[in-house]
Amino acid sequence: MPSATAQTRLADSLRALLAAHPTPDTTRVRRLQALSGELLLIDAPQSTLILERALALSRQLRDSISLGQELLGPGTRYRRRADYAGAGRYTKEAQALFMRRHDNAGLAKTFVQWSFIATEQEKPLESLRAALQGLPYAERAGDRVAQTYLQVALGGVYVQMGNYHEAIQVLHPALRSANSLDDKYMRAAASNLLGNAYHKLHDWPKAQQYLRRSVVLNRKIGDNQSALIDEINLSELYAAQHQLPLAMAYAQRARSEALTTHDIFNQPPAELAVARAYLLLGYPDSALLLARHAFALSHGTRSNENMRNASDILARAFAQQGQYANAYHYQALWAAYRDSVSGELTQQRTSALRYGYELDKKQDQIALLTQTRELQAQKAYRQRQEMHALLAGLAGLLLLAGLLARNIFLKQRANRNLNEKNEEIAMQRDRLNQTLTKLKTTQNQLVQSEKMVALAALTSGVAHEMQNPLNFVNNFAEVSLELVNELEEEHQQPVPNAGLTTELLADLRQNLLKINQHGDRASGIVKGMLEHAHADPGQCQPVNLNSMAQEYLRLAYHTLQAKHQNFEVARRFDLDPALGLLQVVPQELGRVLLNLFSNAFYAVHEKAALLGPEYTPSVRVRTRRVSGAVELHVRDNGPGIPPGVMDKIFDPFFTTKPPGEGTGLGLWLTYDIVTKGYGGSLTVRSEIGAFTEFVVTLPQDQRVPVEASELAEAEGD
Repeated sequence: MPSATAQTRLADSLRALLAAHPTPDTTRVRRLQALSGELLLIDAPQSTLILERALALSRQLRDSISLGQELLGPGTRYRRRADYAGAGRYTKEAQALFMRRHDNAGLAKTFVQWSFIATEQEKPLESLRAALQGLPYAERAGDRVAQTYLQVALGGVYVQMGNYHEAIQVLHPALRSANSLDDKYMRAAASNLLGNAYHKLHDWPKAQQYLRRSVVLNRKIGDNQSALIDEINLSELYAAQHQLPLAMAYAQRARSEALTTHDIFNQPPAELAVARAYLLLGYPDSALLLARHAFALSHGTRSNENMRNASDILARAFAQQGQYANAYHYQALWAAYRDSVSGELTQQRTSALRYGYELDKKQDQIALLTQTRELQAQKAYRQRQEMHALLAGLAGLLLLAGLLARNIFLKQRANRNLNEKNEEIAMQRDRLNQTLTKLKTTQNQLVQSEKMVALAALTSGVAHEMQNPLNFVNNFAEVSLELVNELEEEHQQPVPNAGLTTELLADLRQNLLKINQHGDRASGIVKGMLEHAHADPGQCQPVNLNSMAQEYLRLAYHTLQAKHQNFEVARRFDLDPALGLLQVVPQELGRVLLNLFSNAFYAVHEKAALLGPEYTPSVRVRTRRVSGAVELHVRDNGPGIPPGVMDKIFDPFFTTKPPGEGTGLGLWLTYDIVTKGYGGSLTVRSEIGAFTEFVVTLPQDQRVPVEASELAEAEGD
């Protein structure tokens, strides 16, 4: 890599050539590209502007060969400035261009970019998916550089996920490959990730060795932004070893350089490194000031890693100051950010992606074996044709007998070879079946996790329902205690007031009646829950859909109010009294209702936050009988569902909620229960800004006739 002075001289030479030859041709495009590359580490904004000029000229000249690389270049530059929206825009355009050209090498580079963009935003699932998608393109193109970059990206995902041993197994081969290619950028990146992995494993000597090596490499190639990351990591390493003077020195130097160079990417982690050192030195005030500023900067760039680390420091600093409410708040934020990256569900999803990648490789191997078998069959066919032609030219019976014997021998040998190949294919099939079984097990675990989420929501609603009678019991008990005290005082008077005593006793009796009434209410709730818990979870039972809809809407509403106490929603029912009983599993139908009602309340709350008091949130539930089926309609007047995502809302893991608020499994599980469990249907229709309505349809054979007395009893409930 040339020195900074040599880079400046070369940049000046390129500027002179561009000024002397202003003709808009492909040569000018190449010179603009070269000038942008020389300025990348010296003046990144100017480098981006020059590359965009080259891109505009390539579009004008319709130079598709240069256009792909020029689209990837701005993506890299915007990514290094933490502008991930701009980086994604250029990368997406480059990917479409390479796809039209069937350019495997170019497609591999776009997936490298996607993986790095997701890694820097702490989105390990997206990063892993992009890396695994890019590897087959890089292998087909024979692009060792892209393969090395993708291996480093995989190592970065494993470090983010906390799978440090797997990260080391991937990064060491990647580092050897980078050394053989003499790619200093990837050598530095792999060394940095290895240093962080060994840091987390408390192997201090190796962590220090690789991080220092990364600093030297990045300074040597002039990549000061990456060198700052290395120094921040060294500060964290020394802080973990309680070598606080060294930790503070590295952190202060990194922060000073980030401020001087206006490096918004590295400023938040540098300030957090300084804050952590202050915290360990016993200066929580200074730690709070820096951590709050870093948290605000990171929120603007949506860096989950920085916001997680800032939440950890703020929680510890507030705890040192005795402000335990604030400490608990930030501790909860830290746990949420941590679980979004390395939680059990994320681990399961990454495992599913890895299994999928291995399954695809096995399927490719089967296809190759099948193709080989067909070629062998064709070869054997040609041999038989040649043998028949030879037999036709021979006249002697002895020679004919010899040829027939040879033909039999060849057939037997071919059959043996084919049998061996069939055995190999059978073994491959068995291994693939085992992999498929593991994938199905993982899927079942994900479904079970979603069921537990629904159970938690149900429990929250029941707890809120229990809280009301308990509050009444506590309040009336306190008032009764005060009345008893007044009676004692009146009794101690020389001449007790009979009228006051009578009034106090009457109030005390009324309070005790209220306590008994609300105690009975709480007892009834507990009894109902015990009956619910003792029901067979897998047994179909006749249930009243109208009653279940009212009960679960109330539970979902209480769950909403537990989170947003002052938020109220108008709830309307239009229930068919002649609906009858349905023969279903109550827990499964309850999960369907709770998911639909919770989504409706979430939608109207989001719209209320945008429109304010002039908006009246409303949720309507309607049941009716149609020809051969029973229908349940859940309609809200929320913001509606965009047409672009309507076809994907029942897909697993798809969600329109912000990160951390939804798993993307609720509607998928609901759809699975209705369609596969009961042979029904779940449809949705929506209008943007007006409403969304889900319709559950269950076949007529799920319905059980109801006697008049049973219907009256159900309506009375």
